[in-house]
Amino acid sequence: MNRGAVSARLVRREARGDLPLLACLALLVAVLTALCALGPALAGRQEDRALRQRLATAQAQAPLLSVSTQPVSHPFEDPTAPVPPPTATVLAAGPRLTASLGGPLARSLSVSGGGFDYAAAALTTPRPPDRTVADTKLTLSHLADTASRLRFPTGRAPADRTPSGTLPQIALSQDTAQALGVRTGSRLDLSFPGAPHQAFTVSGVFVPMQSADGFWQQQSTLVQPLRYPEESKAGTVLAVRGLVGTDAADLLTRDDVDSPLLTWPVRVDLGPAAVSRASTLTGPLATLAADLNARQCHGTDQGTGQPSCMVGGLETSGFLVPDGLSPLLATFAAEDAQARTVGTFAVASLVAVALATAAVAIRLLLRRREAELRLQRARGASTARLVLLRGAVAWPVVLVSAGAGWAAGSALAPAGTSGAPRPGAAVAVTVAAMLLLPLLTWSAVREGRSAGASRARGPAADGRLADGRRGGGLGGEPRGGGSRRVVLELTVLLAAVAGVLALRTQGADGELSAVPVLVALAAVLVLLRLYPLVLRLLTRRLRRGGGLLAFVGMSRAARDASATGLALFVLVLTLGTAVFGGLVQRTIADGAEAGAAWSSGGVDATALAAGTATPTPDGTGPGTSTSTSTGTATAPGTGIRSAVEQLRSLTLVGQADGAGISSVAVVTLDPARLAALSPATAATPLVRALLSDLSTAPRTLADGTVQLPFVATPGLRAREHTGGFTAAYQAYGKPSVHLVLQPAGSLTDAELRDPLLGPITEQIAPGTPLLITTAAVAPILPAQSSGSTAVLLGDPSGTAGPSALRTAGVRALGPSAQVRVRSQALSALRQDGLTRGVGAVYAGCTALAVLFGLLAVALELVLTSAERSRTSSYLRTLGLGSRAAATLHLLQLVPFAVAAAVGGVLLGLLEPRLMGSSLNLRQFTGGPVQPALSTDYRLTLALGAGLALLVLGAAVVETAVTRGRRLGAVLRLGQS
Repeated sequence: MNRGAVSARLVRREARGDLPLLACLALLVAVLTALCALGPALAGRQEDRALRQRLATAQAQAPLLSVSTQPVSHPFEDPTAPVPPPTATVLAAGPRLTASLGGPLARSLSVSGGGFDYAAAALTTPRPPDRTVADTKLTLSHLADTASRLRFPTGRAPADRTPSGTLPQIALSQDTAQALGVRTGSRLDLSFPGAPHQAFTVSGVFVPMQSADGFWQQQSTLVQPLRYPEESKAGTVLAVRGLVGTDAADLLTRDDVDSPLLTWPVRVDLGPAAVSRASTLTGPLATLAADLNARQCHGTDQGTGQPSCMVGGLETSGFLVPDGLSPLLATFAAEDAQARTVGTFAVASLVAVALATAAVAIRLLLRRREAELRLQRARGASTARLVLLRGAVAWPVVLVSAGAGWAAGSALAPAGTSGAPRPGAAVAVTVAAMLLLPLLTWSAVREGRSAGASRARGPAADGRLADGRRGGGLGGEPRGGGSRRVVLELTVLLAAVAGVLALRTQGADGELSAVPVLVALAAVLVLLRLYPLVLRLLTRRLRRGGGLLAFVGMSRAARDASATGLALFVLVLTLGTAVFGGLVQRTIADGAEAGAAWSSGGVDATALAAGTATPTPDGTGPGTSTSTSTGTATAPGTGIRSAVEQLRSLTLVGQADGAGISSVAVVTLDPARLAALSPATAATPLVRALLSDLSTAPRTLADGTVQLPFVATPGLRAREHTGGFTAAYQAYGKPSVHLVLQPAGSLTDAELRDPLLGPITEQIAPGTPLLITTAAVAPILPAQSSGSTAVLLGDPSGTAGPSALRTAGVRALGPSAQVRVRSQALSALRQDGLTRGVGAVYAGCTALAVLFGLLAVALELVLTSAERSRTSSYLRTLGLGSRAAATLHLLQLVPFAVAAAVGGVLLGLLEPRLMGSSLNLRQFTGGPVQPALSTDYRLTLALGAGLALLVLGAAVVETAVTRGRRLGAVLRLGQS
């Protein structure tokens, strides 16, 4: 028989004997390679859902993209020139604009609706009833998406086809009609620049219907008139908008009125693989306007010198494309990268646990073959031959299991997602598993050789050779290995420190994601050095009268410490990852509550409106007067309370040095109203400070100067020196006002981050000086369109739902208000796709790591059970009972469990704090600052209880096995 046949038969015999452990190794490799195929697809699907969620939310508020252009009008029209197509035909041609682009833009963008806006015209008649209005500007608009959003108490919507011999029709909002003093059927005379007067008839007066898609936030001027100072004359300008039909543009064009601005909203749909398609849009979006002009424009208009374009047969100027999609995609890409970084820590820990479990299985396999390896070595077999023999047994199993795992993962992976399988990762995992066996075999054979040399020198060389570890047995420390161990431990410690420093300074990337694994390994090395010392000290005390069982158990545990290093590493890393994941989830959950409170002003809801609008308690919307109510119950009988915060920008002058400070953010509020919103708001440090500092009422002096207290940011207080500030202004139609602001206190960083100020301060640019004063002065301050008004809504009874709160906000500030409900904001943060994705990654990786960890611990206990059983067998021959044997087994395992629990918990708690800024969770919480790390104590206790049950179960199993042995087996085991 040839040598190859003998080797093949030997391989088959070895494989049959190692079948259980090879099956364990195959399972580990199959699971890891399956995850390499399945995991990216699942993660990609979650990322796609997250991006589609962001797009849906953003587009519910306003279009992310729009295309605008203006028809070209020629001063001297050729009588023989073709008649321009109707405006309705031009608007209907909008979908062809994006379709002409081709490529990813054509597949992702679609035009819906369309409309036009004329330049503001002067309303000559009738004059508004408010005599302080010096001029009235009316803008004619047509919007295709208003039919389902309007309700007409009187009249009807303007007709798209004006009957012959009648005036064009216009529809006005109820507030606009009231401000103009008109009603259905009234006539409006408009004067366009360079054109004859045009007359319109009011076809109807509408009331906007409350909508959850934010439509009226973008079209607020259709609902509410806008007032601003007239520059050339005393008085104000009243600016309003009205809705007209499509044929109004055709009628006005024939009367030499300047062409309107045509606008088409563009809807974005990235499909199932949203993230992948978004990556293809980055370049085309940057050149969207240029590409659109290149495709639709041919040549240059000789009269105007502008590009000559065609839309629906109408000659237009060049296209403008305001882009809100690119910033959204860039923000999502940054947040997605951070989410991947946070999830990568869990993935790296899972891989490390799996490979460590594989190493434990291989160590057990080699321990079972220890006698054969020594015999083969004694017969002259080379190290290379022994390594190749073990590899020939295991490598086919690893390769087959890797292929099966990859095939299973690919079959289970969802199709059409942005996540792609990672064959490179699968190959790396397979190669690592294949290299573990020859490396450990080489180490075992080499150590066995050292052990044989030691035995040749006799027992005096080492009195503990029978242990099989301290004398150079398999899996132990060879003779002379102490210095190598020290070098290895120092190398790992230095690598861990360098990795942590890199994380804190450079941030996390793919190469640094394994730093938590290095930290866990360093922690295990420290534990392996420390807890045997503790056990030896405890053993010395027990030797002096602490009981035989306790002494033997602790002594045995101390001697087994170095042999259980891999199992300890697996448990510490598994527990640390679980505690880390729980900490991340708890931090996100607590931070989301803080972020939702910041968004809603720390109360149940907040309504926001641009400008210093006047909230009204009667449900009719903002009033037209500049006098401001400080806060009332917005809906009597519902139990909802309100308080108003208003933001203005003023220029202050220091009384001590006369230095001017421009663009100071001034917030007016009533602390008493804030305190009355709910018991929680009354107890906040900000409200208590404001109640104390702003308790002095404004005082009007004989010369008309108004003195009032204020609190300010520390930077602004430092600039006021000792004399406070002054401010002077004159509102149109009113006498001049002089203010003297007296300092009453400073705002701390914690007070500036109080959620009660969130809706206002989030609109203030960083570094802007901030001043807070009493709302009693608000009626005499100038109204500003650039300011902001927030109505904070509190429901102490807790009976008002989101719908009632939203209705109260709309009643206070009108349908154009942005209403933020705290419960809905919290739900949106919790349901965010990226947040749920991070939670799913940690939950899945932790579950698999726990399973691998249990397997590793079980294998390690089997690996070291012989020594524990030998000890108990000796004692049983001396009369040890079954109950005492169970206690001994438990005592031998308790120190290991305690060390694993302490190390794992400390690792999970310290790792997030060691990472510093690389663990950025603010994107998941919506708050102004990085959320404070919060530990999930319930999960930590549950993990500790699980570990205790594991140790107890292992002790019970070993006791049952030992109890089942007969006396002869016990004697043989004790002599072995």
